[in-house]
Amino acid sequence: MGICSSSQYTIKADNRLTWPPPSTTKIIYPDGNLQQLSQPIKASVVLSQNPSCFLCNSELMYVNSCLPQVPGDEQLQLDQIYFLMPLSMSQAPLPLEELCSLAIKAGAALSRLNEAYSHKEVFISGLLQLQLIKNVVKQHPIGIIKI
Repeated sequence: MGICSSSQYTIKADNRLTWPPPSTTKIIYPDGNLQQLSQPIKASVVLSQNPSCFLCNSELMYVNSCLPQVPGDEQLQLDQIYFLMPLSMSQAPLPLEELCSLAIKAGAALSRLNEAYSHKEVFISGLLQLQLIKNVVKQHPIGIIKI
């Protein structure tokens, strides 16, 4: 109920501001670790290093739906967040509890990243969590969920 603004300036070690912040592809691993890639690469490069996993774009995750796998020949896009998921989850619908767990894991990983850069970028974590929650609400029959 108010006006909110955020800054996307990045403060470097020598206190210089840069605009825009560096664009990266972010990959969140099953253990919660975060990898950033500064150049687009094919999914197959990441998958070859993680043969028991598949990649899923965070914007395409919905409750009670199977996770769409990023094809190996697809370029991973800058400014996108991907989850590296165990192959055992590739055929099963994503339960609400797991989506919430992934949102929390992503939030923690991005918060650690934000601490490494600047407190001014904390909004990124909240935006991912908000996107995942919107996906939950879209799929829930009455649109209200108590967790």
